[in-house]
Parts: sequence; structure tokens; C-alpha cells
Amino acid sequence: MLQSEKISIEELRCQFDADVDRFSNEQTGQTSSVDAPLILSLFETSIARIHPNAQRLLDIGCGAGNFSLRITRKLPQLKLTLLDLSNKMLQKAKERLLMENFTVEETIQSDIAQAELPNEKFDLVVAAASLHHLRTQQDWKNVFERIYCSLIPGGSFWLSDLIRHENETIELLQKERYAEYLCGLRDRTYQQQVFEYIDRSDTPETLPFLIRTLENTGFRQIDILHKNIVFAALVAVKPL
Repeated sequence: MLQSEKISIEELRCQFDADVDRFSNEQTGQTSSVDAPLILSLFETSIARIHPNAQRLLDIGCGAGNFSLRITRKLPQLKLTLLDLSNKMLQKAKERLLMENFTVEETIQSDIAQAELPNEKFDLVVAAASLHHLRTQQDWKNVFERIYCSLIPGGSFWLSDLIRHENETIELLQKERYAEYLCGLRDRTYQQQVFEYIDRSDTPETLPFLIRTLENTGFRQIDILHKNIVFAALVAVKPL
């Protein structure tokens, strides 16, 4: 599908507004994302071990707050900035975090491609299954640069997302594996719905492109935490 045929940002916002309840479930909110619970666990455990004294976290595409909740349970001193396209998602995330007495410092309703981020404010930036809505490689480069600038020296960026593959045969094989995974979750109709949604809504990039772009932005200590089928998770550190 051509970029011009993808749905608009406003249509995406409406979709997310309608999905708040589903994304509020920590166990089932991301079942279409392969190994989502494992990635969440990897993030929270690694962040707590590497940054035990972190003070501020930015959650990009925070949804209903699942990642922020899990990380902040490990590091309750964190002050949170939540960013999402959907105001309903932001309000649900904030409500859930405040119910557990965590600190929400700011909420930002914005498309990350347009958002202005503060300079050198955050110890941690997390983007979980949200940046695949960027449309061009230049969008990715611009967003990575803003994330880099928003981190303090020594801060880290935690990214998990849908990916594609550079080799066409491997891409086809992995899509077949993903189709089998979705059919196993429910049925063939559900698999077709997810694939149609991806075609209309998402523009994933390859893992080599993401790593090259992070390196060109200035990030170092880039590690792949997990990769399975068409999903991957990685971390990148801003040097001191």
C-alpha cells in the first residue's frame, strides 16, 4: 500500500479513542504483538537494574499506561511524562497511575512526529509499539534526534515495535509465521483483520535501519533485547 493510502493521524486518534478499555488490560491489551508480556518484563527488569536512581521517564505512545505502571512499580520515585495521540488514552493512563500514587508530571496529547520535547530532561524514554505509525524514514530520523536531545547524558531509550525484513523471502516467511501466530490466538478472520489494519495504519522499518539511525543520531551501547517473527525490542544509550 502506498504511503498516501495510509489512514490519517485523525483516523488513528479515533481508533485509539475507541480502544481504551482493551489497552487497559496488562495481560491481554497487546496480544497481537508477539511476546508483548515478555518484552514488558525485560524492559522493567533491565531499567530497574541499570537505572535504579532514575528520576524522570517519558512514555511515547503511552496508551492506557501499561508500560509506565510496570516500570514505576519497580522505580516508584519516577516522575512521568505521558505522550499519546489519544486524549482518552492519556486520561486513562494518568488515572491508573495516580490510583497507585505515582507522579504524573505532564501529559502531552500529540503525534510524536510533531511533538516538541524538552532538552536533556529524561533519564528514560520508552516507546512501545507506537513508532511504526511514522510514515517515512526521515520521520524516524527526526524523532530519534528529538528523543536523543530529550535524554540526559547517560540516559537510555527503550524501543519495542513491529518491524519488517530487508530480504523479501524472509519477510514473506516471517509474515506467514505471524499469520500462524494470530490464527492460533483466535482464527483466520482475526488474522486477516490484523493484517488489514497493519496495511492501512502502519509503516514498520527494518531492524538494521533502526540500529543505523540510532548510531547516526549519536546513541551508543545499542543492544537487541529480543526479536521474534515481526517484532523486536532494543535499548540505546546516550553517552555521558
